[in-house]
Parts: sequence; structure tokens; C-alpha cells
Amino acid sequence: MTEDAAESLVRRRLTEGAALVESMLGADCVNQIAAVAELTLETMRKGGKVLLFGNGGSAADAVHVAAEFVGRYLVDRPPLPAIALAENLSSVTAIGNDYGYDQVFSRQVRALGAAGDVAFGLTTSGRSTNVVEGLRAAGEMGLATVAMTGADPGPVGAAAAYGIAIPSSDTPRVQEGQMLAAHIVCEWVEARLVEEDASG
Repeated sequence: MTEDAAESLVRRRLTEGAALVESMLGADCVNQIAAVAELTLETMRKGGKVLLFGNGGSAADAVHVAAEFVGRYLVDRPPLPAIALAENLSSVTAIGNDYGYDQVFSRQVRALGAAGDVAFGLTTSGRSTNVVEGLRAAGEMGLATVAMTGADPGPVGAAAAYGIAIPSSDTPRVQEGQMLAAHIVCEWVEARLVEEDASG
């Protein structure tokens, strides 16, 4: 690939990314992200925790978001409780081997979740069976449930009370949009809790 071809690819993908953000501003995303941000803030205020799960790139994104809460996003503050369920390889592989891959998240949700927590299921397709099962288990236990999907929420969206549907069917763009949305949620929660702590 020549330098001119590489620059052309870069420009195309940056243009696509900009177009995605524009479409998120014009879709239901603003209201969806704001609602999930408030939900997550209320969960943290009341001492609840965040459980996040997904497959492949979505698993990596779940780990990323958990780290933003447990570490920090923009400012120093006390750690916030968040767990990415794909991180525990022994649990994932043991459950997958003994119970089936569709149970790798639901079984962990039942072990680690509690009423008052919030469960985030991340998927680009909206059709990941193990994410559906994880959200169903969470709902049955009294956790709030959030589906982060592409334009078609599919069965994952149907399994959640809240959703953020990124208006794209292109996997890389959906993942980019999901991380933007997740960062906004992190920023809102962190800023409000730091502000409340400062005001006493």
C-alpha cells in the first residue's frame, strides 16, 4: 500500500467516525446515554456495583470500562466498584466446559451480582446468546440491565431494561460508538460523585 493509499484509508475511516458521531447526535443515543449515565450514578450512590460482559472486542471494551471505574477516568477520587466478567479466564473456561458457553456470563452474574447492581451487556450484533443469558439472569435477580448494541438491538436489547443502540451495523464503528458512550457515562458518574463529595 502506498503512502497516498494509506492516507486515503485514514481519511475514509476518520470521515466515517465523524459521520457516526453526527448520527449519534441525531438519533436516540443522546437520551439513551443520558439515561444510562443517571442509572449508573444512582447505582454507585446507593453502594451498588457495575458488572460488564461481552465477547471478543466487546469483552476488551468491558475490561476497559471497568478499569475506568476502579482506577479513574479523568480525576482522582475513591475507586468505584466494577467487574468485567470476561477477565476471569478460569471461570469463563470452566463454566464454558462444564455448563456451556451460553452460561459463561449468567453463572458469574448469579455468583457476583446483587439487587441494586447494574449489568451491562456489550455486543455489536445484538445476538450473542451468552450476553442475552447474562442479562436475563441479572434481571431475574433484581439488577438493572443495560444493552449496548449496534443499530439492531436484537435479542440482547430485548433482554435489557435500558439500551444504547449505536446507529451503525459496521462492527468497528459500533465499537467506537460504544466506547464513546461508555466514556461519557464514566465522566458523568465520576464528576457528580466528586462534586457531591466536595460539597460534603
